[in-house]
Amino acid sequence: MSNRAPRKTLTRAAVTAAAVDLADREGLDAVSMRRLAQELDVVPMAIYKHLADKEDLLDAMVDRVIEGWSGLSVDPETTWPQRVAGLALAARAGLAAHPWLRRAIETRARRTPAVLRHMEAVTACFLDGGLSADLTHHAMHALGNRIWGFSPELFNPGPGGVPGRSTAPPVDPAELPSILTIAQDASQRRPGAVGCDEDAEFGFALDLILHAVARLHAAGWDSGQLA
Repeated sequence: MSNRAPRKTLTRAAVTAAAVDLADREGLDAVSMRRLAQELDVVPMAIYKHLADKEDLLDAMVDRVIEGWSGLSVDPETTWPQRVAGLALAARAGLAAHPWLRRAIETRARRTPAVLRHMEAVTACFLDGGLSADLTHHAMHALGNRIWGFSPELFNPGPGGVPGRSTAPPVDPAELPSILTIAQDASQRRPGAVGCDEDAEFGFALDLILHAVARLHAAGWDSGQLA
């Protein structure tokens, strides 16, 4: 009788789960096919039997996390803005649990099954609420990355991002009276806080967009008015 340990049986799901766990612990840069093979105690070629390459792995990781909220049931008794907001906030909770996810989503070039199902769930909230396909199309554009739980903030590095160095001379604060006014007001409202409350800002922008879409729906808007 052989004393050799049984060979591990890998599946695409098991490899993907290990990659998500590694990214959660050490960040996205730690994820490579070779490192993943070490984590699973297999040779790298065993990974390639289930995933074509690093890009395929990242797609699978994104899908695995999104599947956790894409199938979220929405209460049919709530309004369509509440259902859309619920899905967006569920996505934001997913980002909080997996800080690497935003960067992974932003670098994806393919709409994977889980991505499409989440987009379908959000789109259906609008259509089931009585909005036209035309207005829903433009509302989805307006929401943009917010359906994935993050706002497209200018100049703010994403999680783990580091601003590059600059040799440009600093701007004299006296040239920025409007920015200073809102910065001083914000610091008075939230003494001791460092930076903005990103969750509150996300919720504010989400409410602003959905209220505007609701107003346009009530007014019978269509894209012909853009001409």
